[in-house]
Amino acid sequence: MTLKDLYQRPGFLLRRTHQISAAVFENACASVGLTPAQYGVLTVLSSQPGLDQTRLARALAFDKVTVMRVCKGLEERGLIERRMSEHSRRQMAVVLTPAGKKLLQQARGPAEQAYKRLLSPLTLMQRQQLIEILETLTQGLADEARAPFVPLLPPEAPKPSVEPTAAPKARATRTNKGQPKATRPR
Repeated sequence: MTLKDLYQRPGFLLRRTHQISAAVFENACASVGLTPAQYGVLTVLSSQPGLDQTRLARALAFDKVTVMRVCKGLEERGLIERRMSEHSRRQMAVVLTPAGKKLLQQARGPAEQAYKRLLSPLTLMQRQQLIEILETLTQGLADEARAPFVPLLPPEAPKPSVEPTAAPKARATRTNKGQPKATRPR
């Protein structure tokens, strides 16, 4: 294998793209002091207050250690609180504090700027294609992931349409632990 071969490998390019994505986000969000992982946790908790740490981890495709580390840092900053879950004494429910809600609101603009900056080298069509390709790749190889991904999206209502869709929609199947997992129809 030559260096050119290495530099054109999807894994190398995806890792490099992730490095750039994180740097673009952190630069844009420096004023609010958030990392992409922290922003993800705050965003999920804004949508699903009182979520337990296991479901929070799955909603972001984090392993348990990562979600605990991110939550600890956010808790130390007074942005979230971890409480005993109302449903199970063995689980911790995580909620945004008023300071967390305020910071998330302040971060939305910079996060959107980061998103636009990251995709700025691409045309609108290339942006759409990139997202479709990444969704296909991640859904098609979800069983290979080290951490499960269980999106917290409400079920989609059927949409009347006469136009064919560009790609099949994800559907939920069950993992070995009984949790829904997004997969592509085959």
